[in-house]
Amino acid sequence: MDLETDEVVKTILFSQDVALPTTYLNDVRFDLRRGDEGVAFIADSSDRGPNGIIVVDLASGESWRRLHDHPSTKAEQPPGFLPVVEGRPLMERDPDGSTNPITMGSDGIAIGADGSRLYYCALMSRQLYSVSADILCDRSLGDGEVALTVTSEGDKGGAGDGMETDAAGNLYATNFEHNAILRRAPGGEWETVAHDPRLLWPDTMSVAADGYLYVTANQLHRQAQYQGDEDLRQKPYTLFRVRIGEGPVLLR
Repeated sequence: MDLETDEVVKTILFSQDVALPTTYLNDVRFDLRRGDEGVAFIADSSDRGPNGIIVVDLASGESWRRLHDHPSTKAEQPPGFLPVVEGRPLMERDPDGSTNPITMGSDGIAIGADGSRLYYCALMSRQLYSVSADILCDRSLGDGEVALTVTSEGDKGGAGDGMETDAAGNLYATNFEHNAILRRAPGGEWETVAHDPRLLWPDTMSVAADGYLYVTANQLHRQAQYQGDEDLRQKPYTLFRVRIGEGPVLLR
């Protein structure tokens, strides 16, 4: 979209072997230095099929899948993993009282300040992973070679689907279990940036040039499918900002 003219200037279509019948195209990050117009990295957050990362050449419109159903892109399952939100185990709940685990995989993604690594996590997981961005973009390599560059970055202190980075090399992760936003320093140490009961499922984040981190609170866990067919969301929805004193990652 051209924001000045409000016109569509390019449409990118995905082939059926990239966007599968079960695919949920979700979070996206850009590196505009690669190729003629840059590349986009998109998480396939499916809860019914394979997960992975989709890479798009923005100039040609070509796209390809990476880490297709790799274990690092998959949701963790009970009994080993059970998230708790607002004091209640989070799962799909039917009106008859029956429950099912949520199986949404790769969701949050963020590109490192130097563009060398792409960080990602599954919605239903507390684990953080990273992979070489160069290898994701090299179409001559197979999935096995891509998987060799996956690094486990450890437990990020709670489940969450929003991630972002800043120009100083910090990584931010939402935490819907604790109504919080956490920050991982370049050295790997975690700290709390914000904790507030109003951060009801903090999700999409963006670091802006004004030195603030912006975050939405979408109350996803209060939707009817998680509450026995009763919609508990309360309007208005809110966009929050937190002063961090750092600028955005601009790979262009």
